[in-house]
Amino acid sequence: MRKITKNTGSAVMGIDLGRKRSQIAVVESGEVVDEFAVTMNRDAVRKAFEDRPRCEVVMEACGGSPWVSRLLDEMGFRSVVVASDSLKRAFHHRQKTDRSDARALAQLRASGLPLLRPVSHRPEVAQRDLAIFRIRDSFVHQRTQLINAVRGILASLGVSLPKCSTPSFAKRASDALNDEDRALVGPALRQITALSHEIRQLDAKIQKRAAESYPAVQLVTQVSGVGVLTGLAFVLTVTDPARFPKSRSIGAYLGLVSRLEQSGDSNPQLSITKAGDAFCRRLMVQAAHYILGPFGPDTDLRRIGLAIADRGGKNAKKRAAVAVARRLSVLLLSLWKTGEVYEPLRNTQQRAKAKSA
Repeated sequence: MRKITKNTGSAVMGIDLGRKRSQIAVVESGEVVDEFAVTMNRDAVRKAFEDRPRCEVVMEACGGSPWVSRLLDEMGFRSVVVASDSLKRAFHHRQKTDRSDARALAQLRASGLPLLRPVSHRPEVAQRDLAIFRIRDSFVHQRTQLINAVRGILASLGVSLPKCSTPSFAKRASDALNDEDRALVGPALRQITALSHEIRQLDAKIQKRAAESYPAVQLVTQVSGVGVLTGLAFVLTVTDPARFPKSRSIGAYLGLVSRLEQSGDSNPQLSITKAGDAFCRRLMVQAAHYILGPFGPDTDLRRIGLAIADRGGKNAKKRAAVAVARRLSVLLLSLWKTGEVYEPLRNTQQRAKAKSA
């Protein structure tokens, strides 16, 4: 490892982040002047960077980039996190190694060319609160798998279980089984019961965090179909509504807009991009399904979605749900920005007034 002895405040560092070790390249005037590697933990990163001149540090957005960028910012560096999709375009058709990635990041940033699209990480407190959702989502997934396994195993033995809600499944199943079958699936039923208990505990924690720290949740949960869990997940994902000067851009941020591959007269209808946070996007789509479902109240969103579904064609209902989810995200962001009271049939009423005028 070569030490830098001169002041390189105008230099740019590129970090290729890895799970265990990360490769760093220092570029000045377009030339690589230093390279080193660092173990991926806070103490090692702090020690590796503490004696180096403060400069701009560029890295790709990934699982480790939030804490690394925050740590370097605290130490006086200027961290720049760039979107992965911009790197794919910039690094196309080249040999890929950790060392070359670190060099390319620093050289591209130092060149000033608009090839790297910066992204903003949410604050650590928001990241920790959002982690509660990730844990809960994992528990829900495990519980669903266990319930399906129990039903499948018993069905193969000619035993059918009554329909019931997910939280009551373990008790209803245990009551319906004879001693032999109950002993067979007992371990799975106990795990389902334990998971249901943990999910209830996390739900209570989410409710408390929303009430104590995130007043914006009250604004977005005005919309029928958007509960506290979905509302808080949306608020934590967006973090700051000012990041979106145009509310319509939230649809693209959540990956709810169609991909484009237009060429000449060819402009095929493609699936959505699925960019951004998959968990928040899934919650938006689930809320859209409720809005379009039998229990959804009469709203502008519901009318728009049903009109799209009525057009028929392949995957009409799916396209309607995605369209409603996209408009729902725009609506939630607008309510958050303005603090307005939600009017379910506002657009319909305005059109009716315009016709009667």
